[in-house]
Amino acid sequence: MSRSTRRLTVAQALVRFLSVQYTERDGARHRLIAGTWGIFGHGNVAGVGQALLEAGEDAMPFHQGRNEQAMVHAAVGYARRRNRLSAQAVTTSIGPGATNLVTGAALATINRLPVLLLPGDYFATRPAEPLLQQLEHPVEADVSVNDTLRPVSRRFDRITRPDMLIPSALGAMRVLADPAETGAVTLALPQDVQAEAYDWPEEFFAERIWHVRRPAPDPVELAEAVRAVRAAERPLIVAGGGVHHSGAEEALRALVDATGIPVAATQAGKGSLRHDHPADLGGIGHTGTAVCDEIARTADLVIGVGTRHSDFTTASGTLFRHPGVRFLNLNIAAFDAHKLAARTLVADARAGLEALTEGLSDHRVGEAYEAEYRAGKERWERVVEAAFRADDENAAPTQTQVLGALDAVVGDDDVVINAAGSLPGDLHKLWRARSPHQYHLEYGYSCMGYEIPAGIGVQQAAPGTVVWSLVGDGTYLMMPTEIVTAVQERLPVNLVLVQNHGYASIGGLSEETGGERFGTAYRYRAADGTFTGAPLPVDLAANVASLGMDVVRARTVRELREALAAARASDRPTCVHVETDPTPTAPPAEAWWDVPVAEVASREAARTARERYDRHIAGRRRHL
Repeated sequence: MSRSTRRLTVAQALVRFLSVQYTERDGARHRLIAGTWGIFGHGNVAGVGQALLEAGEDAMPFHQGRNEQAMVHAAVGYARRRNRLSAQAVTTSIGPGATNLVTGAALATINRLPVLLLPGDYFATRPAEPLLQQLEHPVEADVSVNDTLRPVSRRFDRITRPDMLIPSALGAMRVLADPAETGAVTLALPQDVQAEAYDWPEEFFAERIWHVRRPAPDPVELAEAVRAVRAAERPLIVAGGGVHHSGAEEALRALVDATGIPVAATQAGKGSLRHDHPADLGGIGHTGTAVCDEIARTADLVIGVGTRHSDFTTASGTLFRHPGVRFLNLNIAAFDAHKLAARTLVADARAGLEALTEGLSDHRVGEAYEAEYRAGKERWERVVEAAFRADDENAAPTQTQVLGALDAVVGDDDVVINAAGSLPGDLHKLWRARSPHQYHLEYGYSCMGYEIPAGIGVQQAAPGTVVWSLVGDGTYLMMPTEIVTAVQERLPVNLVLVQNHGYASIGGLSEETGGERFGTAYRYRAADGTFTGAPLPVDLAANVASLGMDVVRARTVRELREALAAARASDRPTCVHVETDPTPTAPPAEAWWDVPVAEVASREAARTARERYDRHIAGRRRHL
């Protein structure tokens, strides 16, 4: 019996295949690959580019980017807003277009967020070598620059003949839809293979649904977890990004309401509880709140839910100081569940939290413990109010007053996006998250340049959402390119551009570690060769305007409030540019972070910093 086939190029077949892939969770179906970002060159213009044109916008929407790294950031922002149930693809040419994907791929994989990368590659048939932009490796002739994507991808394959695409494409979808394995998936596509025709079985183009599972906890692990919680006097939940990915916010609140266990949040997990819930203690770790870190130091059981336990969360192994502290990790990925020698509960976050709530139906923490952390939360709220308050409305705002002004303007469903610089620390300590999606911090890779393209991705994922991309001048100069995309697509992303003349965060870290803020200010060279002259005459607001965005300059606190309100009401991409008072007003770090300091140095600043460093590392412990 003959089998029905369809003759298409490899690129045409791939695009058609991607257009009929779906995920399903809790009975709701979603497009798995909802669109494709692209910049075309000789490595993909006649292959994937032609295939996208032929398929049409209904089958595969196309988004035009300006920088390949930024396109990945936009796709990641989209996937995060869609709780990883829908993703986007990114196609590039060979050479620099492909290698520009590496940073975005690392960000996606580290944050466990799906994106499909389709870089062009050299000729598989090798009719002539070297090609334009080809890397000639003297030993490994089959290596291309795309191999740089191997360590930052959850799955990598190179399609060197047409029939390889069938198992490879299926394998790629499996990883993208897998809640434990997901991340960047790379299919490197030699440019000659992209254009090669093949007779494809019709079954390859049938609609396919990838079920996103919610595995329940193992009964033995669950019983041990329940016993551990019941035995603890000072338990603390650390909510990570997995709470959001699972849509487990209501399950978390139900557990907390029933048991009184307080909740700390990582950067990815903030917003798992509303800021005004009495058990929400805010951020944890180096950028955490005072009340949260105080409770963490005395916790006898730390319950991680969907968190990787990064060094910022654990204060580089110095935060959890109770002599008998133990860990219980609820995570869909066994790799993360086993960290810190924890008891494991390998399960979907929502399913695991619901099972714990049932198992702890008659259990609640002591009244004294609840009273303690609630009092600490009230004290911290006064710290937040002081940081946000501006006594002089006609003065230039400090950075924390910028956040206070924004706090007064945003609606519950607005999204605030940030990734790098000094803002993540201030936001983690001070921001009052009103909804699960509002606090959108990329801090797994803390990548400068993420914010603007991610804002585009969020608006594509949730049309009508008010988006605020917060950037400092250092981040802005890294990657302003996608402003043009926002203007082109008429996406009203709001950009809050904070001008503080340099790398404020790294400047502070440099000072703390004995580097004396070397190379962190944006200033002219002084007579001694150092960058300590006058600030550079850079007009970032004019630059933003030149890219097509509306710009409002705010010089005072009052003007800032008015500008933010105007931006929120606008239906066009709008930038609020504000030059801040550099006076530090953020609360100090409540926990340590390990950045090694020179062990020997001739300069006094470095010697003093090393003495502080040695005192801190003495408090580090390995949890076994």
